[in-house]
Amino acid sequence: MDHGETTAAGKPGAPEELGPPLVELKGVNKHFGDLHVLRDIDLTVHRGEVLVVIGPSGSGKSTLCRAINRLETVDEGEIVIDGQPLPQEGRALAKLRADVGMVFQAFNLFAHKTILENVTLGPVKVRRERGAAAKERALALLDRVGVKNQAHKMPAQLSGGQQQRVAIARALAMQPKVMLFDEPTSALDPEMINEVLDVMVALAKEGMTMIVVTHEMGFARKAANRVVFMSDGEIVEEATPEEFFTAPRSDRAKDFLSKILTH
Repeated sequence: MDHGETTAAGKPGAPEELGPPLVELKGVNKHFGDLHVLRDIDLTVHRGEVLVVIGPSGSGKSTLCRAINRLETVDEGEIVIDGQPLPQEGRALAKLRADVGMVFQAFNLFAHKTILENVTLGPVKVRRERGAAAKERALALLDRVGVKNQAHKMPAQLSGGQQQRVAIARALAMQPKVMLFDEPTSALDPEMINEVLDVMVALAKEGMTMIVVTHEMGFARKAANRVVFMSDGEIVEEATPEEFFTAPRSDRAKDFLSKILTH
């Protein structure tokens, strides 16, 4: 695979100020029965990098995202986070998961807990933070994502866009090293999408390491350091957004872009 010009970080177009490798996938394979959903995936994401993963449905994007958090096990290969191989199970896995924030299509908030309780639960239970400190930081995070005034409501009282912003705050409350976003806007009404993407763009500008599976090409152009294009379980192409959207190299990427950019 031709990666074009590489920079000091060794990745196409990766800014030199990016830090050391934070997430590494080496020879990762995954099957669901006869379906080979991840094929020999090699991928390195650097500290401070925003990596956007795009591709047609069924290309393995969400499985890739879930494998990094070990929500999906892999058949072969190794996943390393901040120098630590991903543990199989138990306390070591729980500790590592706490370093990897995850935001899903469905908001997955606890319906019977208030917004504030949703955000403080992880830090208190997993990080063993004191309640008052966790609450203070939770309110600051809810303020940051624009929903502090909803802190004492229940999730069902909020719009989808507000709930997804709470889910981002909840993930950030764990002070993760990397944030995974698995199609975070695909369940939202169109008018709510930008309010979530705006929060994500702000996070990217602040230097949060992010791996984002999305259909939002505008976000990819605006916030990504690197775009990875997947098809049929393989990484077909990776490039800077500028390179990928103006001059994709593979026929599969050209075909994909011609379909989505003309609508």
